[in-house]
Amino acid sequence: MRKLLAFAFLFFFFWDKTLAQIAPAPPIKVDNITSILEKGGQFTTFIKLLKATQVADQLNNQLSTPDPNDGLTVFAPSDSAFSGLKPGTLNSLSDKEKLQLVQFHILPTLMSTSQFQTASNPLRTQAGDVKGGKFPLNVTADGNQVNVTTGVVNATVENSVFSDRRIAVYQVDKVLLPLEIFGTAPEPAPAPVVPENGGLVSSPKAAVKGTDVAGAVSLKFHALAMGFSSFAVFWAVFGGF
Repeated sequence: MRKLLAFAFLFFFFWDKTLAQIAPAPPIKVDNITSILEKGGQFTTFIKLLKATQVADQLNNQLSTPDPNDGLTVFAPSDSAFSGLKPGTLNSLSDKEKLQLVQFHILPTLMSTSQFQTASNPLRTQAGDVKGGKFPLNVTADGNQVNVTTGVVNATVENSVFSDRRIAVYQVDKVLLPLEIFGTAPEPAPAPVVPENGGLVSSPKAAVKGTDVAGAVSLKFHALAMGFSSFAVFWAVFGGF
């Protein structure tokens, strides 16, 4: 009887252990970008832009990858940051510009706060290549303070919203405005200064007039010289008488 009970105990022990090894592991729970920002409680406008441009779907697909290669970094402007924009700024943008604006807030690499200390600027964003100077994003860190500059605005990272091995989300106090969309056009070069007379030489009429005056003076001196010469001859002939 004891042997039978011992056998039954060993049988169920190894059976349960085998089932545990065969049963699939529970799926890893992955937070999507929308739920991450919703938990933050102050990113309503940015969430709307992410959904309207379908960038939210793109990011969630990347986050669902079991082993992402580079991860993602998101600079999320708060609602107060959007309220700091000029009225009508977002409505004035085309669909393409709205997409570029959202993509400009996303780095295709995962960066921790410590990595901002040694970041190689300008950082590459999902908005496009930075070599042309259209979407430059520069990050500088001084102690615990991290600043983000775009050539249009200077923003500060206020806090870390979320971070894991897939994505890091940081709150910024200003909307990151790229030069490509919000940069001012260079001022035209000033027109060359034109002299009052147009930079031209004296008119032929003035030149002729000057020549006439000089000629008249020359004739006067010639007449005087002839008069003195005649007087000298007269004196030489009749002076002795």
